Amino acid sequence: MTEHKDPSASLEETTPAVEPSLAESKTPHKSKNTGTALAVVAIAIALAVGGGLYFNGKHQAQQQAAASKALADQLSQLQQQAVSDKQTLGQQLTTQTAALDAARQQQAVMSKQLDELKQKVATISGNDAHTWLLAQADYLVKLAGRKLWSDRDVTTAAALLKSADASLADMNDPSLIEVRRALTQDISSLSSVSQVDYDGIILKLNQLSNGVDNLRLADNDNDDTPMDADSGELTSSLREWRQNLVKSWHNFMDDFITVRRRDTTAEPLLAPNQDIYLRENIRSRLLIAAQAVPRHQDEIYKQSIDTVSAWVRAWFDTSDPATKAFLSQLDDLSQQSISMDLPESLQSQPMLDKLMQTRVRNLLAQPSAGQQQQGE
Repeated sequence: MTEHKDPSASLEETTPAVEPSLAESKTPHKSKNTGTALAVVAIAIALAVGGGLYFNGKHQAQQQAAASKALADQLSQLQQQAVSDKQTLGQQLTTQTAALDAARQQQAVMSKQLDELKQKVATISGNDAHTWLLAQADYLVKLAGRKLWSDRDVTTAAALLKSADASLADMNDPSLIEVRRALTQDISSLSSVSQVDYDGIILKLNQLSNGVDNLRLADNDNDDTPMDADSGELTSSLREWRQNLVKSWHNFMDDFITVRRRDTTAEPLLAPNQDIYLRENIRSRLLIAAQAVPRHQDEIYKQSIDTVSAWVRAWFDTSDPATKAFLSQLDDLSQQSISMDLPESLQSQPMLDKLMQTRVRNLLAQPSAGQQQQGE
């Protein structure tokens, strides 16, 4: 349907629109000033916001640049540390490699020497079994020399020489006749050496030391006869009152002072309880003599025994049977010599050394079969 508008209504509606335009035309200058102020404020706000954004962006850019620089410095330090660590590791690896190579070379040399020694031992064992008997004889002769001059053991030394001669006899080698002859002479010279029973001497000295307490001290007051032999009996005669008075005085003084006659030189008396120290000194001298026996100190041995003998004769009762037996054993030991006349050297020892040099040591010094094949 089509609506039909009223003309009068449209007229009424257009009338108010004309009125404002008339009002605006009345205040043009006031609206223009207000717009200008607003524009200035807007421009100032825009400039302030732009400046703040500029300075904020610049500050953030500076912070980012500083952080970037710090990161770059750390990265440079890390790179330098990595290069240094790499160099150090390379040096350590080089050193360890050189040490490992040296150890391998040393091991190879030792293995080679061990193989050569095994080959030499196998050569000796397979080709010349008598060499072991010769080495055994040389060792026995050297051991006999040590027993002879260090321990003074003639019996053991002679037994070792006999064992060495038996080893040479098992070789059945006519070229060893001279060596065996020298061994026979050494054995004969040792058989002629006078044997000394060192153990028996030491046992006798120990027995004497144990018997020191059985010795009785000498009594120097055997003569109890007073020097005045007159009778001390009183007489009943009044005329002899002087003699009776003198006799009474002498009888009274005899209980306090006794004078005895000595025909020989007076010996000093031993102080009370001093015999303990005397006996201990005697034991000490006997111990020194016993220690001198295995050391073959003949002079010290005889001096100690002579000192003990002098002390016993001076302080003990020589008429007592125990003292007589003690002195008799001391005299026997004093006559016993603890030194032996030993030979200065063994004739067979240098001869066996020469044989060992020519037959054994030169054989060990020869190159092995493997080395000869390599040389060829």
